[in-house]
Amino acid sequence: MSETGQLPLQGVRVVDAATLMAAPWSASYLGEFGADVIKVEQPKIGDHQRAWGSRRQGIPLMWKSLSRNKRSLTLDLRQPQGADVFRRLIATADVLIENFRPGTLERWGLGPDELLALNPRLVILRVTGYGQTGPYSAQPGFGTLAEGFSGFSHVVGEADGPPTLANLPLGDGVAGITGAYAIMVALFGRGNNNGRGQVIDLSLYEPLFRLLEPALLDFDQLGVASNRIGNRSSHVAPRNTYCCADGQWVSLSASTQRIWERLCEAMGRPDLATDPRFAGNELRIENIEALDAEIAAWMAAHRRPEVIRLMNAAQVAVGPIYDIPTIFEDPHFAAREDLAEVHDEDLGTMRLANVVPRFSVTPGRIKSTGPALGAHTDEVLGELGLSAKEIASLREAGIV
Repeated sequence: MSETGQLPLQGVRVVDAATLMAAPWSASYLGEFGADVIKVEQPKIGDHQRAWGSRRQGIPLMWKSLSRNKRSLTLDLRQPQGADVFRRLIATADVLIENFRPGTLERWGLGPDELLALNPRLVILRVTGYGQTGPYSAQPGFGTLAEGFSGFSHVVGEADGPPTLANLPLGDGVAGITGAYAIMVALFGRGNNNGRGQVIDLSLYEPLFRLLEPALLDFDQLGVASNRIGNRSSHVAPRNTYCCADGQWVSLSASTQRIWERLCEAMGRPDLATDPRFAGNELRIENIEALDAEIAAWMAAHRRPEVIRLMNAAQVAVGPIYDIPTIFEDPHFAAREDLAEVHDEDLGTMRLANVVPRFSVTPGRIKSTGPALGAHTDEVLGELGLSAKEIASLREAGIV
């Protein structure tokens, strides 16, 4: 840590008025590096994420990680008194993150125009399924739909199988990272824009769409429509997953000619390097079935530790495909402290995915796990100047 102990975003206030995963993830990333993240939730109901996912002792586990380093304020934005308190909060904020359907905040008198008039320095991240504009903007959207709509699912899976969805919130996660990056660009940009904030329009599908650039270029310039080809690549060969003699799997990518030649040496098959079918990358792609058969046969005759040892010695890019229990035991994950032990008031010690990336002077921190609903309501409202009597009155009226 630096001598002052200050994190990079200390002094930045983020109002997280979003629900579920993508937009709240953006807020989490900022909180890890020192931002004061205030989670605004509907009284009695809270973020829908509190009701999702696995539970232990009735307590939602994903909430504990997704809402790390946040303070929970209950506030009914639909009520005029709640909207007034929200405006007071926004006046103190640098960032607002929301994912209501387009037009919802405007209907409550809390649209960007009103909020930017109140606080011109405000950066507003608006996350929706399809964006604030366009013919589909009013449709509900989730990360799962984004994976399909973006074209991502169409190119993932076996050639003779169906389009494939990831068994994890991929669309939400990619959008969450993109949102955090966009907020930081906008915060930095205030210095070039007379200190003024702006509105960021982020859909769930467009960050995934951006990742499909090779497929987009192939279609635009070559008229080639990409389809599913399993774990292979349309542009590099060999690139696949292979099962070893002990039933364990590895992934391999020979992305340069020299790596391909070293792979042949490591397998004890120099003849493959001189085989005219495999002389160059384009030829290897054309003859991928025969090439993969040769590699798969060699892999099937060797146990994974031996495969890794031989390939590492030859500087060939091969790595194990881990399951989660193996990750918890692996020495590299331990050395990198990829799993952080954090105390939780309800569950005791929890191991959470640690903060990434690593900063040399001001590394991010997990100070707390996801809070109970409204745990910081009185604290935050007190910071806004509300008296204990005013807070009690809001609570009695169901506003908080």
